[in-house]
Amino acid sequence: MEFAETGISLLVRGSGSRPSNDSTEPPISPDSSGFSRHPGAMGTVREFVEDDPSGRFADLLDTVEGVVPDGSDSDEKKSTRAENIYVTMDDKVGWVSRKRRDVMPDERSTSADRVIALEKALTGFADNHSETVVIPSVGLTFDSINEAYEFYNLYSWETGFGVRYAKSRSNVKGTKCMQEFVCCYSGKPKEANSKSSRCQCQAMIRLLRTDDEGWYINEFRSNHNHHMLNTCAEKLRFPSHRHIDKYTRELVSQLRQNNVNVSKVYSIIATFFGRVENVPFTKRCLRTLCGKLSREQADDDVRNTMAIFSEMKAQDGEFTYNVQVDDESRIRTHMWTNGRSKTQFHHFGDVVTFDTTYKTNLYDMPFGLFVGVNNHFQSVLYAGVLMRDETEDTFKWIFDEFMKMMGGKKPITILTDQARAMEKAIEDVYPNSTHRWCKWHVLKKAKENLGAHYTKKSDFRAEFHKLVHEMLTIDEFEDGWAALLDKYSLKNNPYLTQIYETRLKWAKPYFAGKFCARQTSTGRSETANHMLKQYVPPSCSMNLFVKQYNKLQFDREQEEGFQEKRTRLSRAVLKVNTALEVHASKIYTRKMFEILGEILYESGRYDVEEIIAKQKYIVTHQKAEHREKWFKCRFEVNVTDNLGYFSCICGLFEHMGMVCCHSLQVSVVRPVYDLDRMECVLS
Repeated sequence: MEFAETGISLLVRGSGSRPSNDSTEPPISPDSSGFSRHPGAMGTVREFVEDDPSGRFADLLDTVEGVVPDGSDSDEKKSTRAENIYVTMDDKVGWVSRKRRDVMPDERSTSADRVIALEKALTGFADNHSETVVIPSVGLTFDSINEAYEFYNLYSWETGFGVRYAKSRSNVKGTKCMQEFVCCYSGKPKEANSKSSRCQCQAMIRLLRTDDEGWYINEFRSNHNHHMLNTCAEKLRFPSHRHIDKYTRELVSQLRQNNVNVSKVYSIIATFFGRVENVPFTKRCLRTLCGKLSREQADDDVRNTMAIFSEMKAQDGEFTYNVQVDDESRIRTHMWTNGRSKTQFHHFGDVVTFDTTYKTNLYDMPFGLFVGVNNHFQSVLYAGVLMRDETEDTFKWIFDEFMKMMGGKKPITILTDQARAMEKAIEDVYPNSTHRWCKWHVLKKAKENLGAHYTKKSDFRAEFHKLVHEMLTIDEFEDGWAALLDKYSLKNNPYLTQIYETRLKWAKPYFAGKFCARQTSTGRSETANHMLKQYVPPSCSMNLFVKQYNKLQFDREQEEGFQEKRTRLSRAVLKVNTALEVHASKIYTRKMFEILGEILYESGRYDVEEIIAKQKYIVTHQKAEHREKWFKCRFEVNVTDNLGYFSCICGLFEHMGMVCCHSLQVSVVRPVYDLDRMECVLS
């Protein structure tokens, strides 16, 4: 057995062990030729391995036999093979890796003849005379570890504690042969003075393998050294009882992607369980899951975003996107648009609102949105852009790229917030365009700065809105502003002084002759922000942001489709049944015709005085004496081309593209019967 011991020593050393300090054996080296000097050595080693009850050297023996056969190889070849064995083994740290042969599966196949443990517990409950349905016992068998865990977890729910996985053991073949489940109070706290609830509870079950690849309870301890919990709300605090199945998880993921808050998600899930009390997890657990889902969505965000853009490009050949990167190849600005938006901009892109106030995303990047208005007076989305900063260079790149994406067309009027960097960029990129501030951005801090004067029921608020939204001429606005400040003693108010000094950029009368498609008075920026907040959840990733933006755009297109159907198929309801109104019902969309109906109704409050026959008229409000003294009540309407073109001093037609009530009243007094002239009046 001398060589056998040497052979075993070789195997053990090769697997990472070290000889003892008092060993007199010389270390095995690559020059060792023990196998060539002892022809029967391998047989002796084989006999030793077969007698070894642990089986630790069985796989190593196969490796040795594969390299050093019992055949008649030359001593040189044997020496070389022994050297290879030595190097291969000695390079390993710990036990050398072995091929796992005949690994036993972690669960056994089900059988119709075998009754599972839970079924036994349910059917035997009536005979047990016990308060609990599920009771573990030594010798109880299971098909898998998961089945045993669920069984013990049901027992813990009935009893009033929680469970968790504990120690496990695997055999030499890598197959798990032992698993323990313990009470959640088992073990010692890491620190003596801590909030840990562990109190060295000894309750547990130990599972071992059966001969038919199943599991059975080898040991069961039922005694606890702590109080048991009784109510459902208390038990749900244990992690083992906060179970969220994959279908509920998918539902939560979809709801969160569509910006449904956690409380509403929990209420929706409760409807599936009948009552909130029946939900098998707490709201805190749901909140934790939502955070985990957000982190999963943020993984590999840029790659996922590019994949979405590639898919959109495949579905829409006109889809375009561009990325601006910095010196370190990181995304600085990301902009995209699609074919539908390009078509809409071609028809309705004379006026654009660009808004960058929305910043709710994972990277706190401002989101810029190019918004317009179509022939139904609906907001349309032209392009979206995510930007890292709001510098002048960034805005120059954005406006220049937007112009390229839209085929080189520049907007006639562009409305933005008060950012100075944006203003300078527009001057460089769109020098011939009219730049104005969106009224919503200017006035959104009125409540904060005016305090009690700006409450919902205050007279000041009503008069202030009338001054801001309804004044049509510069004289009206100037006189009305002075009268309002004097009436409420606000001449020294810093906020009102500031916005008055910048009135040329936002006040409606100073837009005379500038086409704005009614965007200054309807708050398109406010609408865009409101729409985004409905679709995009807080702190969302870039790829989710793009998905939700696409949903928003799809819904806007659906609304436009409804208005198109309404215009083509439904009939118009006439108010005065004049030839002009009948003709308008044929050429206007339904929304524009409804607006025209309101203007026709308003025109009935005015009287017309002809100054120059078929050329000049004065239109006066019938109740001028009851209106504010600064409110303009007399309007001059000039007619040219023999009743073919009407021009009013209010400038409404030039501002929003709709004929004003003063011109309409003139057309009623001086009826227009020629269709070509009607066309001129209406357009």
